[in-house]
Amino acid sequence: MGQNLASPAVLAFVLGAVAVRLKSDLRFPESITSLLSTYLLLAIGLKGGLRLRDAAFDDLVLPILATVALGVITPAVAYLVARRFLRFNTSDGAAIAAHYGSVSAVTFTAAETFARSAGTLGEEYLAALVALLEVPGIVVALVIASRALGGKSMKSAVHEVVTGRSIVLLIGGVVIGLIVNGESAAVVEPLFVGLFPGVLVLFLLDLGVLAGERLERIREAGWRLVVYAIGLPVLFGALGAVAGTMVGLSVGGVTVLATMSASASYIAAPAAVRVGLPDADQGLVLGAALGVTFPFNLIIGIPLYAELANRLA
Repeated sequence: MGQNLASPAVLAFVLGAVAVRLKSDLRFPESITSLLSTYLLLAIGLKGGLRLRDAAFDDLVLPILATVALGVITPAVAYLVARRFLRFNTSDGAAIAAHYGSVSAVTFTAAETFARSAGTLGEEYLAALVALLEVPGIVVALVIASRALGGKSMKSAVHEVVTGRSIVLLIGGVVIGLIVNGESAAVVEPLFVGLFPGVLVLFLLDLGVLAGERLERIREAGWRLVVYAIGLPVLFGALGAVAGTMVGLSVGGVTVLATMSASASYIAAPAAVRVGLPDADQGLVLGAALGVTFPFNLIIGIPLYAELANRLA
């Protein structure tokens, strides 16, 4: 855990959150935030595509199946727990299920960096699985709530998921990585690989500010939401760790898959929920995902899943 706490990315996130409490005017313009997220999503997809073409097909089948299974199971569980434990209505339950059934690309990157620094990562194609996990969780959550939606709203919401910026950038990056030749890839590598850690630090600084601004909303919601936003990721992280171990991933690969399963989306899911579940309390749901789950995973969750991966190995 000490290694994770001392990383520039985590410290930048903490700085942003502290700045809010100090009433600082630290805040990136929306255009800068959009540029940083665009860069990160495209870079993650591109790196995944470059590594994917070097991987053997037989090595990919089981991890892909495990990822899809997690993408179906986690939103269903998230919805049931939200309805019974949080006592959410159908719309709010489906909204939070969409967030917790999907994946955070930034949390994935933090976990991959952690595993690579620890020397336990044996797979280089895991970034390609991020795009694969992003879509099913949101779609399943919307299907669960389909009785409360009209057909047109459902169609629009699914379209929003598939054509949303994060999915297009992730999948587009993977495709580019698969197609581009070695010489061309070497030209852009300094930008999309060399600068990636620095851009991630800037993005997490901005996310820290955003998370700090949502703490009041979490406090108003009460302890049940906090328990949900911490307990559910631990459960999903354990499921991801077991699934990763069963399909033969390395210790680092298990750590990353567990973290992906435990993370909550705050880019793709909010866009889809806004269209498909317009009556949902999106501020409350996003506050839980970004204000509680994201920092928990970033500071405590990743080392916890790494320890679990080691014990299962």
